[in-house]
Amino acid sequence: MSASSHEFRTQLLIDGAWVASDSGRTVGVENPATEEILAQVSSGGRAETRRALEAAQRALPAWRKALPYERAKILKKTADLMRQRADAIARAMTLEQGKPLAESMGEVLHSADTFEWFAEEGKRAYGQVIPHGQPGRRHLTVKHPVGVVAAISPWNFPITLQARKIAPALAAGCTIVSRPATQTPLCLIMVFECLVDAGLPAGVANLVIGTAQEMADEFLTNPICRKISFTGSTEVGKQLMRGAADQVKRLSLELGGHAPFIVFPDADPEAGARLAVTGKFRNNGQVCISPSRFFVHHSLRKKFTEAAVEFTRALKQGNGLDAGIEVGPMFERKALDHTARLVNDARSKGAKVLIGGGLNTNFGKGYFYQPTIIDDVNPACAIIEEEPFAPLMPVMGFDTIEDVIEQANSTKYGLAAYVFTNDLSTAFRMADGLEAGIIGINDPVPATPQCPFGGMKESGIGRELGQEGLEAYLETKYVAIRIKE
Repeated sequence: MSASSHEFRTQLLIDGAWVASDSGRTVGVENPATEEILAQVSSGGRAETRRALEAAQRALPAWRKALPYERAKILKKTADLMRQRADAIARAMTLEQGKPLAESMGEVLHSADTFEWFAEEGKRAYGQVIPHGQPGRRHLTVKHPVGVVAAISPWNFPITLQARKIAPALAAGCTIVSRPATQTPLCLIMVFECLVDAGLPAGVANLVIGTAQEMADEFLTNPICRKISFTGSTEVGKQLMRGAADQVKRLSLELGGHAPFIVFPDADPEAGARLAVTGKFRNNGQVCISPSRFFVHHSLRKKFTEAAVEFTRALKQGNGLDAGIEVGPMFERKALDHTARLVNDARSKGAKVLIGGGLNTNFGKGYFYQPTIIDDVNPACAIIEEEPFAPLMPVMGFDTIEDVIEQANSTKYGLAAYVFTNDLSTAFRMADGLEAGIIGINDPVPATPQCPFGGMKESGIGRELGQEGLEAYLETKYVAIRIKE
């Protein structure tokens, strides 16, 4: 499949106007299934980012004063338009990101739900009346928008990860400048078209595409920007923390993960394997909460791996636009090289590849890697130490609950963890013992708009979605009053 640039809008949105970059510079958007260039998108830098921040600053007073019900109407209309245009938006996402069309559709609809949920939650930015301790005094708290926000997101979920920032920020009364990955801007541009068509005032939400370092530097050094919400690697998150220190700029960080998937002896190994394959190979494992270390009780290990191999063999790989495809290409060529390095390292340290383990060369072009299961993996393998972000399922055994908790918690990451058990006591012990911000018990895809999403340790700071997701864009003001009695 191919597409020409005239099918897509390719401009930046600054102060309500679709504009080219000042220099006329563009960046090509590649289809990872065909290696064709889909479009040339405007690519800006600090100057465009500064103008977008200034537009957001001008728009802030009126948007902050707008009634929550008025803001909600625009967010709800945005959600409705996203659903109406879901077919076109999902197709654009598959073309530029590679994931199967069904997954792209799911992402668009999930993101529309996020806009709708925060449309309602914005009406619930409650303060408190606090009991007073002395006569003639009253105490209360009220909520105040943080101000102008910058949102930076990666390529693996190009709409979802921005929706989790845009929707709560706008619901809270903030204005925003969004910077998506330059590799996957087309579908997010279509979401911004929905915002504009829903009646969002000029400057309230702005979209800039371009050089990551230049734009991040502007966000960090420009005092107009009061908060940065970032999803991406732990290394870049640390850089942002250092840069934000000079202005004590607020940060929300959703960073790397290395999630354990733990199968206990009371579980059905075939059912566990099915859930594991579903969770692991979704978006080729290019998911921050993807299960990436599989601990299976020794009594089930053989049955689990045999079932997982059969389920994996049945997966249909190909161009995400084709019917019935369950696994698309990886995102870019260097992802293939990274995946191959992890597999070769595991092999060199005694691990056994049960299925996959190499490029899928059936398509001639594109970045296709076979879904892979590796057994007898030891903790010294790079795949256990590094976040893999790849279609790799490394399997290890365990004996006791204490042993597996220690192994699961042994990394610097703490974003997600998964447990497969029918024993309620085991479920609660794991929920208590695992160091992760998201724990799925018999649930490989736990994210939902009404529940908080985020990590512990080096997996991030703060939470998105849920009530906490709105709170991230609000300041709490304490108001003390003396009255006559």
